[in-house]
Amino acid sequence: MRVLLDTHVLLWLVREPEKLSKTAVRLLAQEDVTILVSAVSVWELATKARLGKLPEAEPLLADMRKVLEDLRANPLSLTMTHASLGGSLSWDHRDPFDRMLVAQSILEQAPLVTADERIESAPGVTVIY
Repeated sequence: MRVLLDTHVLLWLVREPEKLSKTAVRLLAQEDVTILVSAVSVWELATKARLGKLPEAEPLLADMRKVLEDLRANPLSLTMTHASLGGSLSWDHRDPFDRMLVAQSILEQAPLVTADERIESAPGVTVIY
């Protein structure tokens, strides 16, 4: 099974794992689960760190390769197909980061691990939390 981490789940996993649900902790600890971290999450972390909204993201950004290695996670690049679906989703949600993560989750057939209840209303996405 492959799963895609929402940005806040990535941050919690590294900095505040106690915020994760028991379901998420059990799932992400399984050896046969492939964890995906999207380039979109790195973009979101970098943007929010630059704006001063998320200074705690700066250490992660300084060595994302090590963060991924420590989490046994694989990077997921953003493709034009992802971008096209993210922009065209029939979903009343304006956050571009969320829209792209939902599109990637759908196209990669990887449930999105998120505590964001707004994402559950996106058409075609499977949410685990």
